[in-house]
Amino acid sequence: MDLIRIGDKLISRRKINATLERIFTLRCQGFSQQEAARQVGVDRSFVSRLETLGEVRRGRRIAVVGFPIANKAEVEAMLRQEGVEYILLLTDAERWDFVRQKNGLDLFNSLMEIITRLRDYDVVIIIGSDYRIKVSEALLGREVVGYGIGTSPIQGDRTVDVEELRRLVHQLGRD
Repeated sequence: MDLIRIGDKLISRRKINATLERIFTLRCQGFSQQEAARQVGVDRSFVSRLETLGEVRRGRRIAVVGFPIANKAEVEAMLRQEGVEYILLLTDAERWDFVRQKNGLDLFNSLMEIITRLRDYDVVIIIGSDYRIKVSEALLGREVVGYGIGTSPIQGDRTVDVEELRRLVHQLGRD
């Protein structure tokens, strides 16, 4: 629904989204926060807080984790070329082997080790299902950028658009 009621107020999601898009468009065109705020009729501090709320750090350290990836070798080669420091990509068969070859305690310890390593990175790109992306955000408690390849549960390998992923890595400051 486009309209939501909060107490006595009736709020238009469409109006909010259109205003946000206008602010972002103006800022991308080089307008200052003050100029963008003036054009859409909000305070400059709102624009600043909005940017802070949505900011993804442009740190030097990027990690990418993804499964199930059909074109794993191609994606991995591109990520290495772009300087991504930590890459963990699995095909569908590899992800099931990872789980089946370990007892419960070993699997838990392996997952905890991966999570601990990922916490050292400024940005973590998660390639996976909508559910895996949400779980990753909750576990890592930091900036996670999702690259969705389907709705959970995903069965079988999915092909990743390598150039689209490359653009995402560039947007995160890796150019």
